[in-house]
Amino acid sequence: MTPSDATNRATRQEWRDLGFHYDLDNDTKRWQFNGSKAGLLGFASMLRDYCGNPTNATLSEHDHFGPYMYLKVMTWTDCGIDENSIHGTLDDLNRLARLIENTISTARTGDTIKLGYKYTPNSKFDLVLDIEDDDFDPAMMDSGIA
Repeated sequence: MTPSDATNRATRQEWRDLGFHYDLDNDTKRWQFNGSKAGLLGFASMLRDYCGNPTNATLSEHDHFGPYMYLKVMTWTDCGIDENSIHGTLDDLNRLARLIENTISTARTGDTIKLGYKYTPNSKFDLVLDIEDDDFDPAMMDSGIA
């Protein structure tokens, strides 16, 4: 069954509100993020907001992001990236936010930046940021929208 026009419109708007597009690629073992610098800085801001919520200090607390809600950030004993989540202590996740911010500050449109192993060398998956133009529309990357 294909989504209705109203569902597609709503999904497009959710991507635009998020400010970036993400996808999980199990074959290449990576979380792929595409967005303008401002959009990808929104991901760092989401991490900081997550860390700023005291209820998220508890082990296994988590939040889901995006139209399909499969991007999960989770509080855990050690930092890592896998097919299930981007996780770590709140200090780890704040460090990831800083890493994203610092990396994006010197990035240029067209750059591809691999951050997963900078976050943690033992990461099962990589975290890859593709820097797009300022007018990038994250909804255009969703192949499920007609």
